Amino acid sequence: MMDHAHDLASVRDATDRLLTAVGKLDNAFVTESSRLPGWSRGHVLAHLARNADALVNVLEGRPMYVSGEARDADIERDAPRPLDAQLADVRESAARFQDVGAAPADWTRTVELRNGVTDSASRVPFRRWAEVELHHVDLGAGYELEDLPAEFTERETDFLAARFAGHPDVPPTRLTDGTRAWTTGRESDAPEVTVTGPPADLLGWLAGRRAGSALTVEGGALPTLPPL
Repeated sequence: MMDHAHDLASVRDATDRLLTAVGKLDNAFVTESSRLPGWSRGHVLAHLARNADALVNVLEGRPMYVSGEARDADIERDAPRPLDAQLADVRESAARFQDVGAAPADWTRTVELRNGVTDSASRVPFRRWAEVELHHVDLGAGYELEDLPAEFTERETDFLAARFAGHPDVPPTRLTDGTRAWTTGRESDAPEVTVTGPPADLLGWLAGRRAGSALTVEGGALPTLPPL
């Protein structure tokens, strides 16, 4: 069972780490390219702020975004702002998310995210935690996948392995860091491929942040994963 209160605290800690790191930089930082194709660091920060508000909508029973087009337009609008405006927006939107998370609620209820995806309300704080941690890495500001909390790395690997489980385009695959193991891909009595590597590299590959060059593959080529 998801512990939403624990995850809300983890979101707060992750947000504080990001704000502290980015707060040491300057306005030129915002305009430079992030690690996400086509996005500046300002785009990443704008997305983090708007995502917090979108998840407030989810928890309060409203559509996550008015539309995909409106989501994209809001990010484009907010991306060029100076660093102090970006930081204030990330901080204030994060506080709004925490306030909604602290309100009494039925955390077992089902909520709707984008594109008809549904989930338990109790998982929403973990989804926000993933946004903050992975996009902190995407900023390219000295925070790497190896710096992620071990608990987060394991849980996000669990989540992504489950996301690709049963996908017809992914061969039956066993993932292992030498201590823990996961299965993903098409259903099968036995895996066709075994992928082994350090936790950060396994997560990086699953999350589309690394190509998988540090992974060892047995039984075939490294599977091509569908976009998240």
